[in-house]
Amino acid sequence: MKKMLALALALAFALPGAAALADTLTMGTNASFPPYEYVDGEEIVGIDAEIAAAICAKLGYELEISDMEFDSIIAAVQSGKADFGMAGMTVTEERLQSINFSTSYATGVQVVIVREDGPVQDVDDLFDIGGFNIGVQTSTTGDLYTTWDLEDEGLANIDRYNKGADAVLALTTGKVDCVVIDNEPAKSFVAGNPGLKILDTEYAVEDYAVCVAKNNTELLQKIDAALAELIADGSVQRIIDKYIQ
Repeated sequence: MKKMLALALALAFALPGAAALADTLTMGTNASFPPYEYVDGEEIVGIDAEIAAAICAKLGYELEISDMEFDSIIAAVQSGKADFGMAGMTVTEERLQSINFSTSYATGVQVVIVREDGPVQDVDDLFDIGGFNIGVQTSTTGDLYTTWDLEDEGLANIDRYNKGADAVLALTTGKVDCVVIDNEPAKSFVAGNPGLKILDTEYAVEDYAVCVAKNNTELLQKIDAALAELIADGSVQRIIDKYIQ
């Protein structure tokens, strides 16, 4: 498991009355979801890493990032192994039964990646033709949505992978007919794999937020307060614009 400390955080950003940097908050993430989180050299970087660093700076904490499988993040937050989770994580009713979410800081879009000469050429094909094998990353909203919409209705077979890159590899080798995943990493995967394309129609639009344990309402309130300031002063948008053109 990779654990990385963020770059030094400026005390000038601390909320009024915040203590000097004397403690650490651990963020659970899955660093294979560019541009939200990914490994660059020896560091975990990306939109979520920078927003988390800014939140911790506001609150007077150092940030430690713990890299784990995506489907381990909620359990890590619940158990206290991680103080909060950020991994392009969508707010859903199902997840709200287990954890709390902060104010949303970004909007994500689920899209469908296909082979240019493959059998799926329109999102409607998944529903109107059916019977396709669909690759997803385990426990992501791509997994949840396709399970509810397609697998549970007998319209598709869902193949689940630990990493989005593994699902895309399955697509390139013909093991699956398409991949449902967030738009931003989808762009990177398509750019790195000739012969793939993203369908024009969106599969779903969703809100990303920070997840916190149900019993940690104090931390949730502090994160919401910090996020409100970072959104209001344009910091969050500047971070997003740095990675998404």
